[in-house]
Amino acid sequence: MTSTPRRSELMGLSALVTGGSRGLGLLLSARLAQRGCLVTMAARDEAELRRGAAWAEERTSKTFSTAVCDVRDRQAVDSVVRQTEARHGRLDIVVANAGVIQVAPVASLDSGAFEDAMDTIFGGAVNTAMAALPSLRASEAGGRLCLIGSVGGLLAVPHLLPYSCAKAAVGTLGEGLRAETAGENLSVTTVHPGLMRTGSHLQAEFGGRSSREFAWFSALSGAPIVSMDADRAAERIVRALERRRTRVVLTPAAHAAAVAHGVAPAMVTRLSGLAARLLPAPPATPGDADAIGHGIQQGHDIDRSASTWTEKIRKLGSGLNDRAARRYNQQIPGPPTSA
Repeated sequence: MTSTPRRSELMGLSALVTGGSRGLGLLLSARLAQRGCLVTMAARDEAELRRGAAWAEERTSKTFSTAVCDVRDRQAVDSVVRQTEARHGRLDIVVANAGVIQVAPVASLDSGAFEDAMDTIFGGAVNTAMAALPSLRASEAGGRLCLIGSVGGLLAVPHLLPYSCAKAAVGTLGEGLRAETAGENLSVTTVHPGLMRTGSHLQAEFGGRSSREFAWFSALSGAPIVSMDADRAAERIVRALERRRTRVVLTPAAHAAAVAHGVAPAMVTRLSGLAARLLPAPPATPGDADAIGHGIQQGHDIDRSASTWTEKIRKLGSGLNDRAARRYNQQIPGPPTSA
């Protein structure tokens, strides 16, 4: 990991990061610990948490606490917040990062995929924020709440519609909480990253012609020109927390897309329609020979044999993302959501 400032006003504060066992959440946990925070990492899978904590401890020489928690379960989130506060005597920082990515044309999805995305991404953010707000208000240092949105919540992204809907709701939640807590002893920061090289393509879930969906998504999210190094993104997010920023959009491409959508939303929607035509079409029928994987599959389960043409194309763009998966605890399948 790259260096961080030696002194920080976050020193000694207690921090809770949901989805903290891998990818961006793991890097945020490590960055906060480097600032001197007492970090609790929460996620659904106990073994994954152990691996993530070991990774972070090795790289930061800090000690991490872990908590098994499904953010869709309000009582479980309430319990983790209480345990974190009891363990450290305070709770000053909460990062709501847990989520799921489903990649598929809408014709290959049902309403369940939207419910899964809303329950995990938006419902998880609501559960985390509502459980943590009393503790954050009581923080002597002034509480900090960070909600991880996405550029996909600032404009609808083809073949990521459930994700975009849920992230849009997170963005609205963040803005509303910031407005309603103005003047109180806490700040709310909403972060909208663009594409990042976190290795999340292996944990994402794919429908339709799943191998082709996996190919374009992993290649694009790993392309160096349009995607961002995940560790650098984590540093930017923690810096925004320190400065109590209201809104952060990461990557030039995400900035450009957000501005274009704000200025000319109809034009951006038409361009998105053109982009959608370039993406894999849904299988004609469930019995079609190309319809293998018509159900939702996790990236780890996608056929990635070197002989397939989609895998050859994918590898051209996804080398950095594959490397990120090895680095950031993404190599072993985590608990599925829709798959």
